[in-house]
Order: sequence, then C-alpha cells, then structure tokens
Amino acid sequence: MSDLRNNQQAKTATRGSFFRSNPVMNRLSKVSDIATSDKTVAYSGVLFKTAFFLLFTVAGIVLNRVLNNILFAGLEKSVHLDIKGFHVNIAPMQLYVVAGVAILGIVTQLIAAFGPGTIPVTGTIYSVTQGYFISFMVFTVLDGYEWIGMLALAITIAIVLVMAILYTTGAIRATKKFRTVMLTLFGTMILISIVTFLGSLIPFTRPFVASIMGNFWISLGITALSIIIASLFLISDFAMIQQVVENRMPKKYEWMAAFGLVFTVLWIYVKVLDILIQLIGNSKK
Repeated sequence: MSDLRNNQQAKTATRGSFFRSNPVMNRLSKVSDIATSDKTVAYSGVLFKTAFFLLFTVAGIVLNRVLNNILFAGLEKSVHLDIKGFHVNIAPMQLYVVAGVAILGIVTQLIAAFGPGTIPVTGTIYSVTQGYFISFMVFTVLDGYEWIGMLALAITIAIVLVMAILYTTGAIRATKKFRTVMLTLFGTMILISIVTFLGSLIPFTRPFVASIMGNFWISLGITALSIIIASLFLISDFAMIQQVVENRMPKKYEWMAAFGLVFTVLWIYVKVLDILIQLIGNSKK
C-alpha cells in the first residue's frame, strides 16, 4: 500500500512538471490509474504501437496514389491552384476529397484527445488522413519535385534521432527553465495567430496583415519557429513516456503514449515539408 501511495505521489508531481506537446500527452499526464497486474506500459509496447500508426500513415500515402491513378485519372483538371510557387492543376473531385480528409483528420484528432479509449481506432484513422495529405502534397502539388518529400523525411528522422539522443544522454531535460522556453515560444506562436486572425477580420488592417503574412521571409521565419517548437515538444513526449513506464501504468496507455509521439513526429514532417516547399517555390519564382 505504501508503494502504491508513493507511486501516486510521484505521478502527481510529474503532472505539474512538464509542458505537454499535444492534447493526447496532456490527457495522459493527468491519468492517475495504477496497474493491478503485471501488464504495464513498456518501451517496447510504445515502440510497437508507434510503428503501427506510422504504418497506417504509409497506408494513407498508398491510398492517395491508388485513387489518383484510378479514380481521378480520367477527370478533367479544371481547378488551378498556386500553392507557394507551385502551380497545381487538379480535378474538383480531388479537391473535395482532400478537404474531406483534412476535416476527418481534425475530427479524429479531437475525438482522440477527449476520448483516449478511442485512440486505437481514431488514431489509426488520423494516421491514414495524414498520410493521404502528405501524399497529395508530395505527388500532386510537388509534381516533378517529389524528391522534396524524401528530403523532408530524412530531415525529420534526423531531428527525431538528435532529440532522442539529447534526451537520453541528459543534454536536454524537461526542467523548469526548459518549460519556460517552451511556454515563451508557444505563447509567441499563439499570439501571432490571434493577432493575424483578428487583423484579417478588420477591413482597415486586412491589407496590412495580408502584406506581412505574404512576405516570404516572415512566412519562412514563422515556419522555422514552428519546427523548433515541435522539435522541443519531442523532449516532453519522451519525458512523458518515461514517466508512464516508470510509474508502471496499465498497458492500455501505450496507445496514448504512441499516438502522442506520432502526432508530434507527423507535425514536424509537415512543417519541414512546408519550409522546403517555400524555399523551392520561391527559387522557382
């Protein structure tokens, strides 16, 4: 009984010690469940389930390619878009499907955050939607520049490995100072988003906001800041995973830990891809 009480106190302290990277990890940090059997969270289990979600991300990529080569192949490409310097011609149906997939991704992400028990299903669907979106960007928007997608993947893997090494060696820890930096950066991003949104609603300031956000270097800087924040979020993800393992929480929480980590990794990839698209698109101009 004493061990259980000490374990619970340790988890309570942990909940106030880390800044979470996403709603799923935040929810996991508030869990006070204690395993009543030997089936507890293990690093191998989290790794396996992380690979599971990433596999379905690949499935989403394949799904996009299949639909593009079969369902969309004979359709008239009457929609013309200019996405950050890349001119894209697609069929209306392609645009509708991408929009629907994006909405489905947002919905499943929210359900996963507020209904952790649904993560095996909602997390899988979310992973598929992200894979579909990534495939659309790489193979449709970047037609002829598909190598950018592979470069983004290599950079993302490098970021994850570097942050993992920095955490496991103790070079970076989720300390109070680290949390302060995280809050400052994240708060800055939120403030920029709020000011931009409000400015775009006011007719007087709308042109000014559009000119600022349309500036290549400002847009590039904001994206770079997002990548830095997402990369630092990996540290809090690793810390959370370590805590749930050491506190011997029930094995079912491996799904939450894995999905939280995959969420951050996919966020990093999309942001890295975004900054590469901006760089190449600007050079094309």
